[in-house]
Amino acid sequence: METSGEVLDLLAEAKLIAQRYYVLTGKPLGITGEVAEYEAARILGVTLTPARQAGYDATERVDGKARTLQIKGRCLPRGCTPGQRLGSIRPDKEWDAVLMVLLDSAFNATEIWEADRSAVLAALAIPGSRARNERGALGVARFKSIGRLRWPLPT
Repeated sequence: METSGEVLDLLAEAKLIAQRYYVLTGKPLGITGEVAEYEAARILGVTLTPARQAGYDATERVDGKARTLQIKGRCLPRGCTPGQRLGSIRPDKEWDAVLMVLLDSAFNATEIWEADRSAVLAALAIPGSRARNERGALGVARFKSIGRLRWPLPT
């Protein structure tokens, strides 16, 4: 997938349009997922897959081994309510880990977290939440509790 300067410039324009749209309508424009993918590619250097790749959004090499990654984004403006959830994580698809890209109200990445497949599947299987059990939607706080911070690096 292309991550050239032209695409990044276009994405910067889209971020501004999404912000204006939200101010005018009070509704999100729906670009969080795309922005999250490009932020992960820009910051972590992962390679984005072509659109509609079943199961994962990016790949990376770690110790010479290819890893597949689902990327989930969530915009968390100041003062947002707790209990925010990520989009559906598909346990029936092939992937090695999930990246959670947290964005501010200007759609800039503030944190990127990673959780391995085994930890995500275990969290999704805990009884009690229909959103989690049936739709594969983990909460942001839960994801942080099972994952590790990849960016910014802890000091």
